[in-house]
Amino acid sequence: MEYTQLGRTGLKVSRLVLGTMNFGPQTDEADSHTIMDAALGAGVNFLDTANVYGWGANKGRTEEIVGSWFAKGGGRRDKTVLATKVYANMAPDGEPAWPNHDKLSALNIRRAVDASLQRLGTDHIDLYQFHHVDRDTPWDEIWQAIDVLVQQGKILYAGSSNHAGWHIARANETAARRGSYGLVSEQCLYNLAERRAEMEVVPAAESYGLGIIPWSPLHGGLLGGALRKEREGGAGRTGTGRSADALANSTVRAQIQSYEDLVAKHGLEPGEVALAWLLTRPGVTGPIVGPRTADQLASALRAVELTLPAELLASLDEIFPGPGPSPEAFAW
Repeated sequence: MEYTQLGRTGLKVSRLVLGTMNFGPQTDEADSHTIMDAALGAGVNFLDTANVYGWGANKGRTEEIVGSWFAKGGGRRDKTVLATKVYANMAPDGEPAWPNHDKLSALNIRRAVDASLQRLGTDHIDLYQFHHVDRDTPWDEIWQAIDVLVQQGKILYAGSSNHAGWHIARANETAARRGSYGLVSEQCLYNLAERRAEMEVVPAAESYGLGIIPWSPLHGGLLGGALRKEREGGAGRTGTGRSADALANSTVRAQIQSYEDLVAKHGLEPGEVALAWLLTRPGVTGPIVGPRTADQLASALRAVELTLPAELLASLDEIFPGPGPSPEAFAW
């Protein structure tokens, strides 16, 4: 496994991030523990979760599964860089949030971090991430709450998720004015098929020293051999949702076919190439992989060892052209 610093920090993390969103809803506790053990055994030390994972009436369940894994001992917690998130309404789906039980008020941050610590069975969170932008809470209040948690030893670093470039700038300028450390990472939608982050989010993250943690690196399975699986009768995740909608578009379908043909010509697997491509992108710490099975984890691990030739990288840019450098992408 390769390691890198998380943004401008001294924290060393693996180039793959183990995402846990499937643990509970799609993967039972025993299999989730097996996957986490396999990842740790392969050197993956960066684990990402969120207070809302488990979904529906089981929000928080994923953190509990991670906590029961830590409770097995064997140095699991000490070897893990633990990231979780705050923002979501934790009431069961369909029920309104009680006032101050969601978003990023100082009160909810205090309440949410204590609840996550209890579910995770640990005394601190290494990276506490804002799962979404809170348009109602000023950054001064957010940083005041975070500074208190850092002083209490409950969290070490703060990160953002799904924030625009100007949100990152405003957050870290406010932090600098207060003498706070500010955001150290941004978790955003970023992959070969979705490169809009390169317009402003990536430049802002690089400028302020944030590590970029791409989520949905296979774009919901679209980049994982979707058409080949369709022909083989095993569409899986690509049979519904964002991927199914995308494949209904003839232009996108032709684009994905070109991608799969190109990868096959090089004797490579589509999903592994998509992950390896992200590892070549400036500012990227590591993509989040969310395996539902041990085989999916093994495939993701192979991507770290994959070196993509210049010819292939150039061809990928032709199939999936990014917006271009910023600000030239949107200015003369």
